[in-house]
Amino acid sequence: MKITVINGTEKHGITYRLKEIFLERFRGTAQITEFYLPKDCPAFCMGCTSCIFKGENTCKDAGYVQKIAASLSAADLIVMTSPAYVMHITGAMKALLDHFAYRWMPHRPAPEMFAKRAVVITQCLGAGAADAAKDIKHSLSWWGISEIQVFAGKLMDSCIAWEKLSEKRRRHFTKKITRLAEKVALEHPPRVSAAVKAKFLMCRLLQKSLYQNDPEYRDAKYWAEQGWLGKERPWKTGRGGNMQRG
Repeated sequence: MKITVINGTEKHGITYRLKEIFLERFRGTAQITEFYLPKDCPAFCMGCTSCIFKGENTCKDAGYVQKIAASLSAADLIVMTSPAYVMHITGAMKALLDHFAYRWMPHRPAPEMFAKRAVVITQCLGAGAADAAKDIKHSLSWWGISEIQVFAGKLMDSCIAWEKLSEKRRRHFTKKITRLAEKVALEHPPRVSAAVKAKFLMCRLLQKSLYQNDPEYRDAKYWAEQGWLGKERPWKTGRGGNMQRG
């Protein structure tokens, strides 16, 4: 198994510790590649839309973004972590997700994403962990990933260090995230959800119309080359990986 981990902060705090506990189940058996933000993608998306209209390699930050993109494409499991900052993901994680706008389904989704599973790990002192997880899950779903497991820890102790959490809370979190790791370790081809299929088919109508108006329009041409404007679907065996038909 290949695992790609995107850490939404370089800080080795509680989120980092939870991620390490999760990964313990896979160390020694999986190939794990990790990225830390903002170090591994320090630049903000400027909204120039060059990735969408001219191609992802024309992005001023392509050197950073495409290295991460290649690792995501090769992974069987994607793990994304972020503490909740003001009830949402870190700015560094948001900046990275903005860079992947071109991979959203209304543009040029990667067929292999429909064959992947993902885990989102977040935590917050009070409310906010669920909202942070939703930020990430929203993007993953529009990339084409259906099977997304979420760990959203709500801390009760007024602290920001794992060692200062109460023993009871440490045991509780360890048990929950270890159980999640065991669940994810049971490898199986993920099923594409009805919601993801609906998004894809909605976008297909858009791309079909765009292609009829301009066969050279980048997004529409990509969909045509994938065969998606015809009968091909990314979740069927072939382009999307070892998937179950549906």
